[in-house]
Amino acid sequence: MENWSVDQVCNWLRQSNLGELVPKFREEEVSGAALLALNDRMVQQLVKKIGHQAVLMDLINKYQQQKSGLESLTYCCETASPKYPEVISGATDRQMLHSTGPMEQKKYLCSTENEGGLIDHRVLKQKKNLKSFFARYKTLQWTSSYALPDFPYDVKCILAEKRCPDHSMRIRIIEFLQADMTKYLEGSLYPNSQQYNIVVNALLQAYPFLDEDGNGFLLWKRALKDRFKYVRRPIEDDEQVLRNKCKFGHRRGQTRKSCAENKPADVQVQVEEEPVHLEGSAMDVNIKWLKQEYMKTQRNWKEVDNRMNVTIEIRRKMISDKAPLKDILRLFPFLRCPYQLFREFQLLTHMDIYKKTVEILEIYSENILSLYAVRNNPINIMLQENLKRHTEEDILKYMKMTAACLLLPDVFGDDSSLFVAVNEEVKVVTPVLEVKNPFNVNSCEFALYIEREELVQLDDCTMALAALVAAFHVFDIPCPKRIHRTLNFLESLVFEVRSP
Repeated sequence: MENWSVDQVCNWLRQSNLGELVPKFREEEVSGAALLALNDRMVQQLVKKIGHQAVLMDLINKYQQQKSGLESLTYCCETASPKYPEVISGATDRQMLHSTGPMEQKKYLCSTENEGGLIDHRVLKQKKNLKSFFARYKTLQWTSSYALPDFPYDVKCILAEKRCPDHSMRIRIIEFLQADMTKYLEGSLYPNSQQYNIVVNALLQAYPFLDEDGNGFLLWKRALKDRFKYVRRPIEDDEQVLRNKCKFGHRRGQTRKSCAENKPADVQVQVEEEPVHLEGSAMDVNIKWLKQEYMKTQRNWKEVDNRMNVTIEIRRKMISDKAPLKDILRLFPFLRCPYQLFREFQLLTHMDIYKKTVEILEIYSENILSLYAVRNNPINIMLQENLKRHTEEDILKYMKMTAACLLLPDVFGDDSSLFVAVNEEVKVVTPVLEVKNPFNVNSCEFALYIEREELVQLDDCTMALAALVAAFHVFDIPCPKRIHRTLNFLESLVFEVRSP
């Protein structure tokens, strides 16, 4: 790439789905050497769209990483012991060992210690996949060395006074966090759940007063996710973004536009109908505002909380009158957000369901997994197999809590199909969890279903269990008899009725 001409750089941009940048790069005569010398400021001047900036820097950084990795690998091969050129030229280890005596074999096997700490060539053969090496390095970098960015002066003043920032200041903080995460991700706009958790935890540990009412973690994480969605949304011509939109994007791979086009006419008419259960124009205004705010990427969560408080009476009346769930969610779409679902539960019961669920799983997970009733359960067997593949304490704890959550119905002899569907389709109408790849940290998925429709996607087992318990109370759904003992156990711990 260093020797590329301007035309070759332009061809590379087209192949990378960055064809819009070709005229500007040709005008500025950006050759291969100039391309590799670009820094963040230069890219911002050359490229207008934030998404294109991120993709371009990501491609350049990946090339430089691969180049440095190959150079280090070549250096190891070139500086290997001259006594054994057969290894470099392609001779196998078995041939090498048979062609030398016992002492020479010992020297060969221990060459890493005797000759300047070089890696054994048999080990080098197993490390050809540099991509996995860099991915591992990136994960370790996040877990061990992430530090909050240096906020601007006005933000520092607000934080120094330990005052909760207003809406505009929250947006500024989120923007800086998003930009900093993108930098850590080397231009990628797709952080995983663990990386979101690390950033939000770092923020709340540095400024504990931002954790309002114990729900600050969910609020800031949701706002940070919304910011990344906002940045990704204008990008329509990048292959990686389109691929990820299909995998993680709007409503199982569909964009908002395509979803609207695919809806039947009768459904669209139903959405446009006016609410039935309204009490005065003020209620109309609040409900209309909530529906409009839900469609935004960056939401004013403080105002959402206020308006949800104002409209709780009409919402409870609809639920007590057994109004269809679709009508309730149409008027109050924020009930699809985990934070608002938990907050609704707190308004009804004065209990923090998420905090209680964390405590339950942390206290009882080890006891649940040690019970004889679940020893031969397929989920427990799957857990034991996955525990052997990891050594990180946080991942092991996460897996055990997930398994304990999934095994709860089996502990009490209840019907687990009414509690969770693991890697299978949901078949019941009552609230139930759908879990896919529960022990795969990178691809696990949790969702809450009601009436066989997905209500909300969730981050982990703790949030999923809290959402399940909250859904029965918030939507006033009777508990099925075949899952009664499990939910009674959870509710007794949440409401501290008795010690189990």
